[in-house]
Amino acid sequence: MNLNHGGHEFFDMHEILSGMINVLDQFMIFRGFVKDQELLGILDRQYNFILSQYNLTAECFATGQKPHQETGTYMMQLQPTNVTFGIKPSQPKKPNQSLADVKDAGISGHMLGLIKSTGSLLAMASPEITNPVVRRVVASQIQNYVEMAFEIFLFQNKHAYYQVPQLKQNDMQSMLGSYVPAPGQPQMPAPNSFSR
Repeated sequence: MNLNHGGHEFFDMHEILSGMINVLDQFMIFRGFVKDQELLGILDRQYNFILSQYNLTAECFATGQKPHQETGTYMMQLQPTNVTFGIKPSQPKKPNQSLADVKDAGISGHMLGLIKSTGSLLAMASPEITNPVVRRVVASQIQNYVEMAFEIFLFQNKHAYYQVPQLKQNDMQSMLGSYVPAPGQPQMPAPNSFSR
């Protein structure tokens, strides 16, 4: 039995694997409410991808060894990736009063929240995973969650569910010019120069 895992890693991995199961279960529940075919396609692709990565993660955690196949790379369907900037007037949001009120806007918002929080969990936990194989498997999935979240964001933005305000042009220009590259190599202090 390969026990090259630290105690903290066990708790993190249980949280990661349970979190992935929760995402899969929630996506399954959401599926019955989705009306938009594009959103349904996103949900199904992401569900299948997350399930495949869950299986690899569970396998390498249980064995401590490299899984039987490499981790995958999530690819969005080819679509325009243009973001619509600006705010359009829309109805104020409020909690649903019944299941009849559940709409694609809310479903896609829940999907985005689940994917973002899972990606954050992977990023926070991976540096503390002591088994090198498990750490690499977990860390390699972070960029996929970023890609999945961006795909959901694009869907929401296209339908004005997620609007993107901008600052005034002068303010943006000022902030863009707030940072410049460092001019050359800094002079670092000698080691232990402050402990004398």
